[in-house]
Amino acid sequence: MGRETVQKKAEREIPATVIIPNLNGMGYLENCLQSLYACESSSFPVIIIDNGSTDESVSFIKKRYPQVQLICFSENRGFCSAVNAGITAARTPYVILLNNDTTVERHFVTRLTEAVSRKPYYFSVSAKMVSMADRDIIDDAGDYYCAFGWAFARGKGKKAAGYSRPCNIFAACGGAAIYRRDILLELGLFDEAHFAYLDDIDVGWRARIRGYRNRFEPKAVVHHAGSGFSGSRYNEFKIRLSSRNSVYLIGKNMPPVQILFNFPFLLCGFLIKYIFFVKKGYGNIYREGLKKGWKMCMSEAGKARKIRFSWKYFPQYMRLEGEMLYNLFVRRLFS
Repeated sequence: MGRETVQKKAEREIPATVIIPNLNGMGYLENCLQSLYACESSSFPVIIIDNGSTDESVSFIKKRYPQVQLICFSENRGFCSAVNAGITAARTPYVILLNNDTTVERHFVTRLTEAVSRKPYYFSVSAKMVSMADRDIIDDAGDYYCAFGWAFARGKGKKAAGYSRPCNIFAACGGAAIYRRDILLELGLFDEAHFAYLDDIDVGWRARIRGYRNRFEPKAVVHHAGSGFSGSRYNEFKIRLSSRNSVYLIGKNMPPVQILFNFPFLLCGFLIKYIFFVKKGYGNIYREGLKKGWKMCMSEAGKARKIRFSWKYFPQYMRLEGEMLYNLFVRRLFS
C-alpha cells in the first residue's frame, strides 16, 4: 500500500491532523512523537514544520519517523508561518497544534476530536496542559484575556485536580489545541505579522467576534516542558515580541470606541507591566516593543489587517467586553 493510500485511510479514521512546529527540538521530538504514536488510535496524519533547525532534528525525523510529512523552511519564519503551512497542507476537517516540548496521554487525540465536534460553533478546544516537572500542577487550562490588555493562562501553577470540567474560555492555547480547519481558512489563518506570542489569542478573538466559541477539555492531557521555543520565561526576544504584539492585538481587534472605553484600564495595565519589567532590567526592551506595536497598527499593512466593525456582531462585542472586565476584576485581581 502506497504512502498516499495509507494517509488517505488515516484521514478517514481520525478526522484530525497533528501539526508540530519545530526549531532545534532534537531534545524533545523523540518523546513527543513516541507519545503521539502510542495513542489509543494512531491513525492520524502528522505534519512537522521545521523552522530552519541547525541540530539533527530533520535527519532524525526522516530516519525514525518516515511516515511524518516534513515541511522544511530554510530559516526561522516564526510559529505562525509554520502552523499556517501545516494547516494549508492538511486535508482533515480538524487540525491539532502541538508544541514539540510536550508528551501526550493516550486519549489526547480522540478526546480533542470528540470535544470540538460536539457543536458546529465550537471553533477550538484547548487541552489540559500540566507541568512536565510536576504533573499535578497546571501549566495552561485555556487562555483568558482581560481589560488591562493582559493575556494569561487559566490555572497556571495551581493544582490540576481543580480543572476537571469542560468550560468556555477566551481562546485556546496554541501549544496544544484542536481547531476547525474550515473556520481557520475563513478567518485567514494565524496572523503571520505576530511571528509568535499572542497569535492564539488573536485567532480565538477573531473567531469569538463571529460568534464561535473556544472550549477547554480536561480529558485531553498534555505534559509540557515549557519555554521550548524561546528559552527562559523572561528574555529580550520574548519581551520585545510580546509587548509589540500586545499593542497590535488591541489595535487590530477592538473598534475605536471600545479602545476609548477601555483606555483607562489599558493604560493602567501597560504601566504596571512597564514597572515590572523595569525592576527586571527589561524596561527599555518593553517600551521599545510597545512603540513597534503602535507602528504596526498605524502602518498600511496593519490598517489592512484591522477587523472591521459590523453591527451584525455587536452582541459578540458586548459579550467579549463583559468577559474582559470579568476576567480583570474576578479572575485576575481578586482571584
